Amino acid sequence: MKTNNLLSNKYFVAALFLVPALFFALVYLIIPIPLSAYYSLFKWDGIGAMKFLGIDNWAQLFSDTVFWKSVINNFKLVAISLIIQIPIALFLAVLLTRQIKGINFFKTIFFIPMLLSSIAVAFLWRYMYDPTFGLINGILNLVGLGHLTQSWLGDSSIAFYAAAAPIQWRFIPLYMIIFMAAISGIPEQLYEAAEIDGANNWQIFFFVTLPMLRGTVINASVLIIVGSLKYFAMIYALTGGGPNHASELMATYLYTKSFTEMNMGYGSTVSVALFLIALIVSVLFLRFNKKDIRN
Repeated sequence: MKTNNLLSNKYFVAALFLVPALFFALVYLIIPIPLSAYYSLFKWDGIGAMKFLGIDNWAQLFSDTVFWKSVINNFKLVAISLIIQIPIALFLAVLLTRQIKGINFFKTIFFIPMLLSSIAVAFLWRYMYDPTFGLINGILNLVGLGHLTQSWLGDSSIAFYAAAAPIQWRFIPLYMIIFMAAISGIPEQLYEAAEIDGANNWQIFFFVTLPMLRGTVINASVLIIVGSLKYFAMIYALTGGGPNHASELMATYLYTKSFTEMNMGYGSTVSVALFLIALIVSVLFLRFNKKDIRN
């Protein structure tokens, strides 16, 4: 009886500590999803009376060229982030897990971008991109490549890629730390056996380290995919989705429709579409790599 009482008290205390987290999860994560789906059926400015439209907002969404342009930009950001963040983060993680002189200094330097807020990083890069006084154009002029200077955030052909660059710079350290933690968990015996067999550094990486990190790489890829599909802060701070929607993302378009144009009904439609796209892509990716994750 005493044991049962202790167990019940332990579970009760644990449940009690979970109540605040569950409350905030319900209010800010779970309830808004069906609520947004409900609002997507109305024309509403967020303050006044709501006018029922049925599926009119959804019909408008499917013919909205700006929305589909934002979807394409989001998938471009996913591809760029996977291609850049995973290899560089993996390379840095392997490098920083080696016993070399001054390694702690380099760990600190490489992690600094992650310590800065997205808005701080955006303003830093905005000054770097300044067409008149910016560091990038200044360096190009200095080395005799003045013909390559650009209005980096003002040219619709390159604005998206210019805005995507600081995102890579900021988030590479996060995945570097994840890979470093995973590498530290690889048994040393595997490396010793590989060295005894005469494997060089490249062979050890491709036949020992990389296979052991397969699950971690897949999990990191899921984080990048979901994060890129719902990304907002730095793009909005750098370009606001411009020029001419060239760098528009689903989240920036959602914000513009909901809070700039005060069209909460249509903004809710965009938000539900964003949620469904991120959910479908994540589920398909996880199912495709299901065996690797289990291993």
